[in-house]
Amino acid sequence: MIPLASEVLHKTLWYPTILGILVVLFAVALFCGSIYVLLATNLGARLGFLVTFTALTGFMVILTSLWMTTASPLNTLRGRVPEWKVLEVVESPGDAKTEAVRNIETEGKEVGDAKAADVKATTDVALVTHVEIPAGEPLEEDANEFALFSEQPDYKVEHTYEIGGSNPNPLDFELRHTPLYAVAEFCELAPLDPDEFPFGVAPPKNPPCDEESENNGFIVLERDLGSVRIPPIVAFVSSTLLFILGLLFLHWRERDEQEAEKRAASTELVPAGTGA
Repeated sequence: MIPLASEVLHKTLWYPTILGILVVLFAVALFCGSIYVLLATNLGARLGFLVTFTALTGFMVILTSLWMTTASPLNTLRGRVPEWKVLEVVESPGDAKTEAVRNIETEGKEVGDAKAADVKATTDVALVTHVEIPAGEPLEEDANEFALFSEQPDYKVEHTYEIGGSNPNPLDFELRHTPLYAVAEFCELAPLDPDEFPFGVAPPKNPPCDEESENNGFIVLERDLGSVRIPPIVAFVSSTLLFILGLLFLHWRERDEQEAEKRAASTELVPAGTGA
């Protein structure tokens, strides 16, 4: 009923925020509470709670281990996805503040179309001026820090290079990645001759650059590997610690019961009237 109602109800603070929280709380209370009530009637309130708590955390260890080792669905809690971060825009790689990219044209490699398109998507966001939409969210202060063009068709990317990067093997105690950098060479497009390309005629597939434009240059980017696996790792470690804590409580309770049984047995073995 809730998925059907979501198509017709007007979304407010009550739905889906408060109602969603209540559904989760009641689901957890029903799932865990029913098991606790059943165990408490057979084992007692305290021991039943310990068994329920330990079983739940053990179940969470299994779920979080699967979550950590498999692909996460789109609607699960996750960290930042990998993406390119713009560092600077320069006239030539040799002028870059990032030392690793100064010789990228000779020491780096030119990437293929797929990787170039990935870099181009971030380049478009950085180089094209963002306009604040009426009644929309205000722009961030640095939204147009690297903007040089008013529209995406005003420029093109000629070459895209990569340098750095690594694939560390944890078995060899390689725990950190070598930074991966990309440099895209862009240029402003020259105005088209209206006599050669009148209105309605498709522009050329590879329009020429305006070699005298001041907006030609290179954009330097660094690959941010993100933190997609951080939430499942934190959940796995937390669940494991709670599971171990539950096992310890059960072990300590069992030891206390064994000591109590030994004391009771030793008391019964002492003959009456000995004063022991």
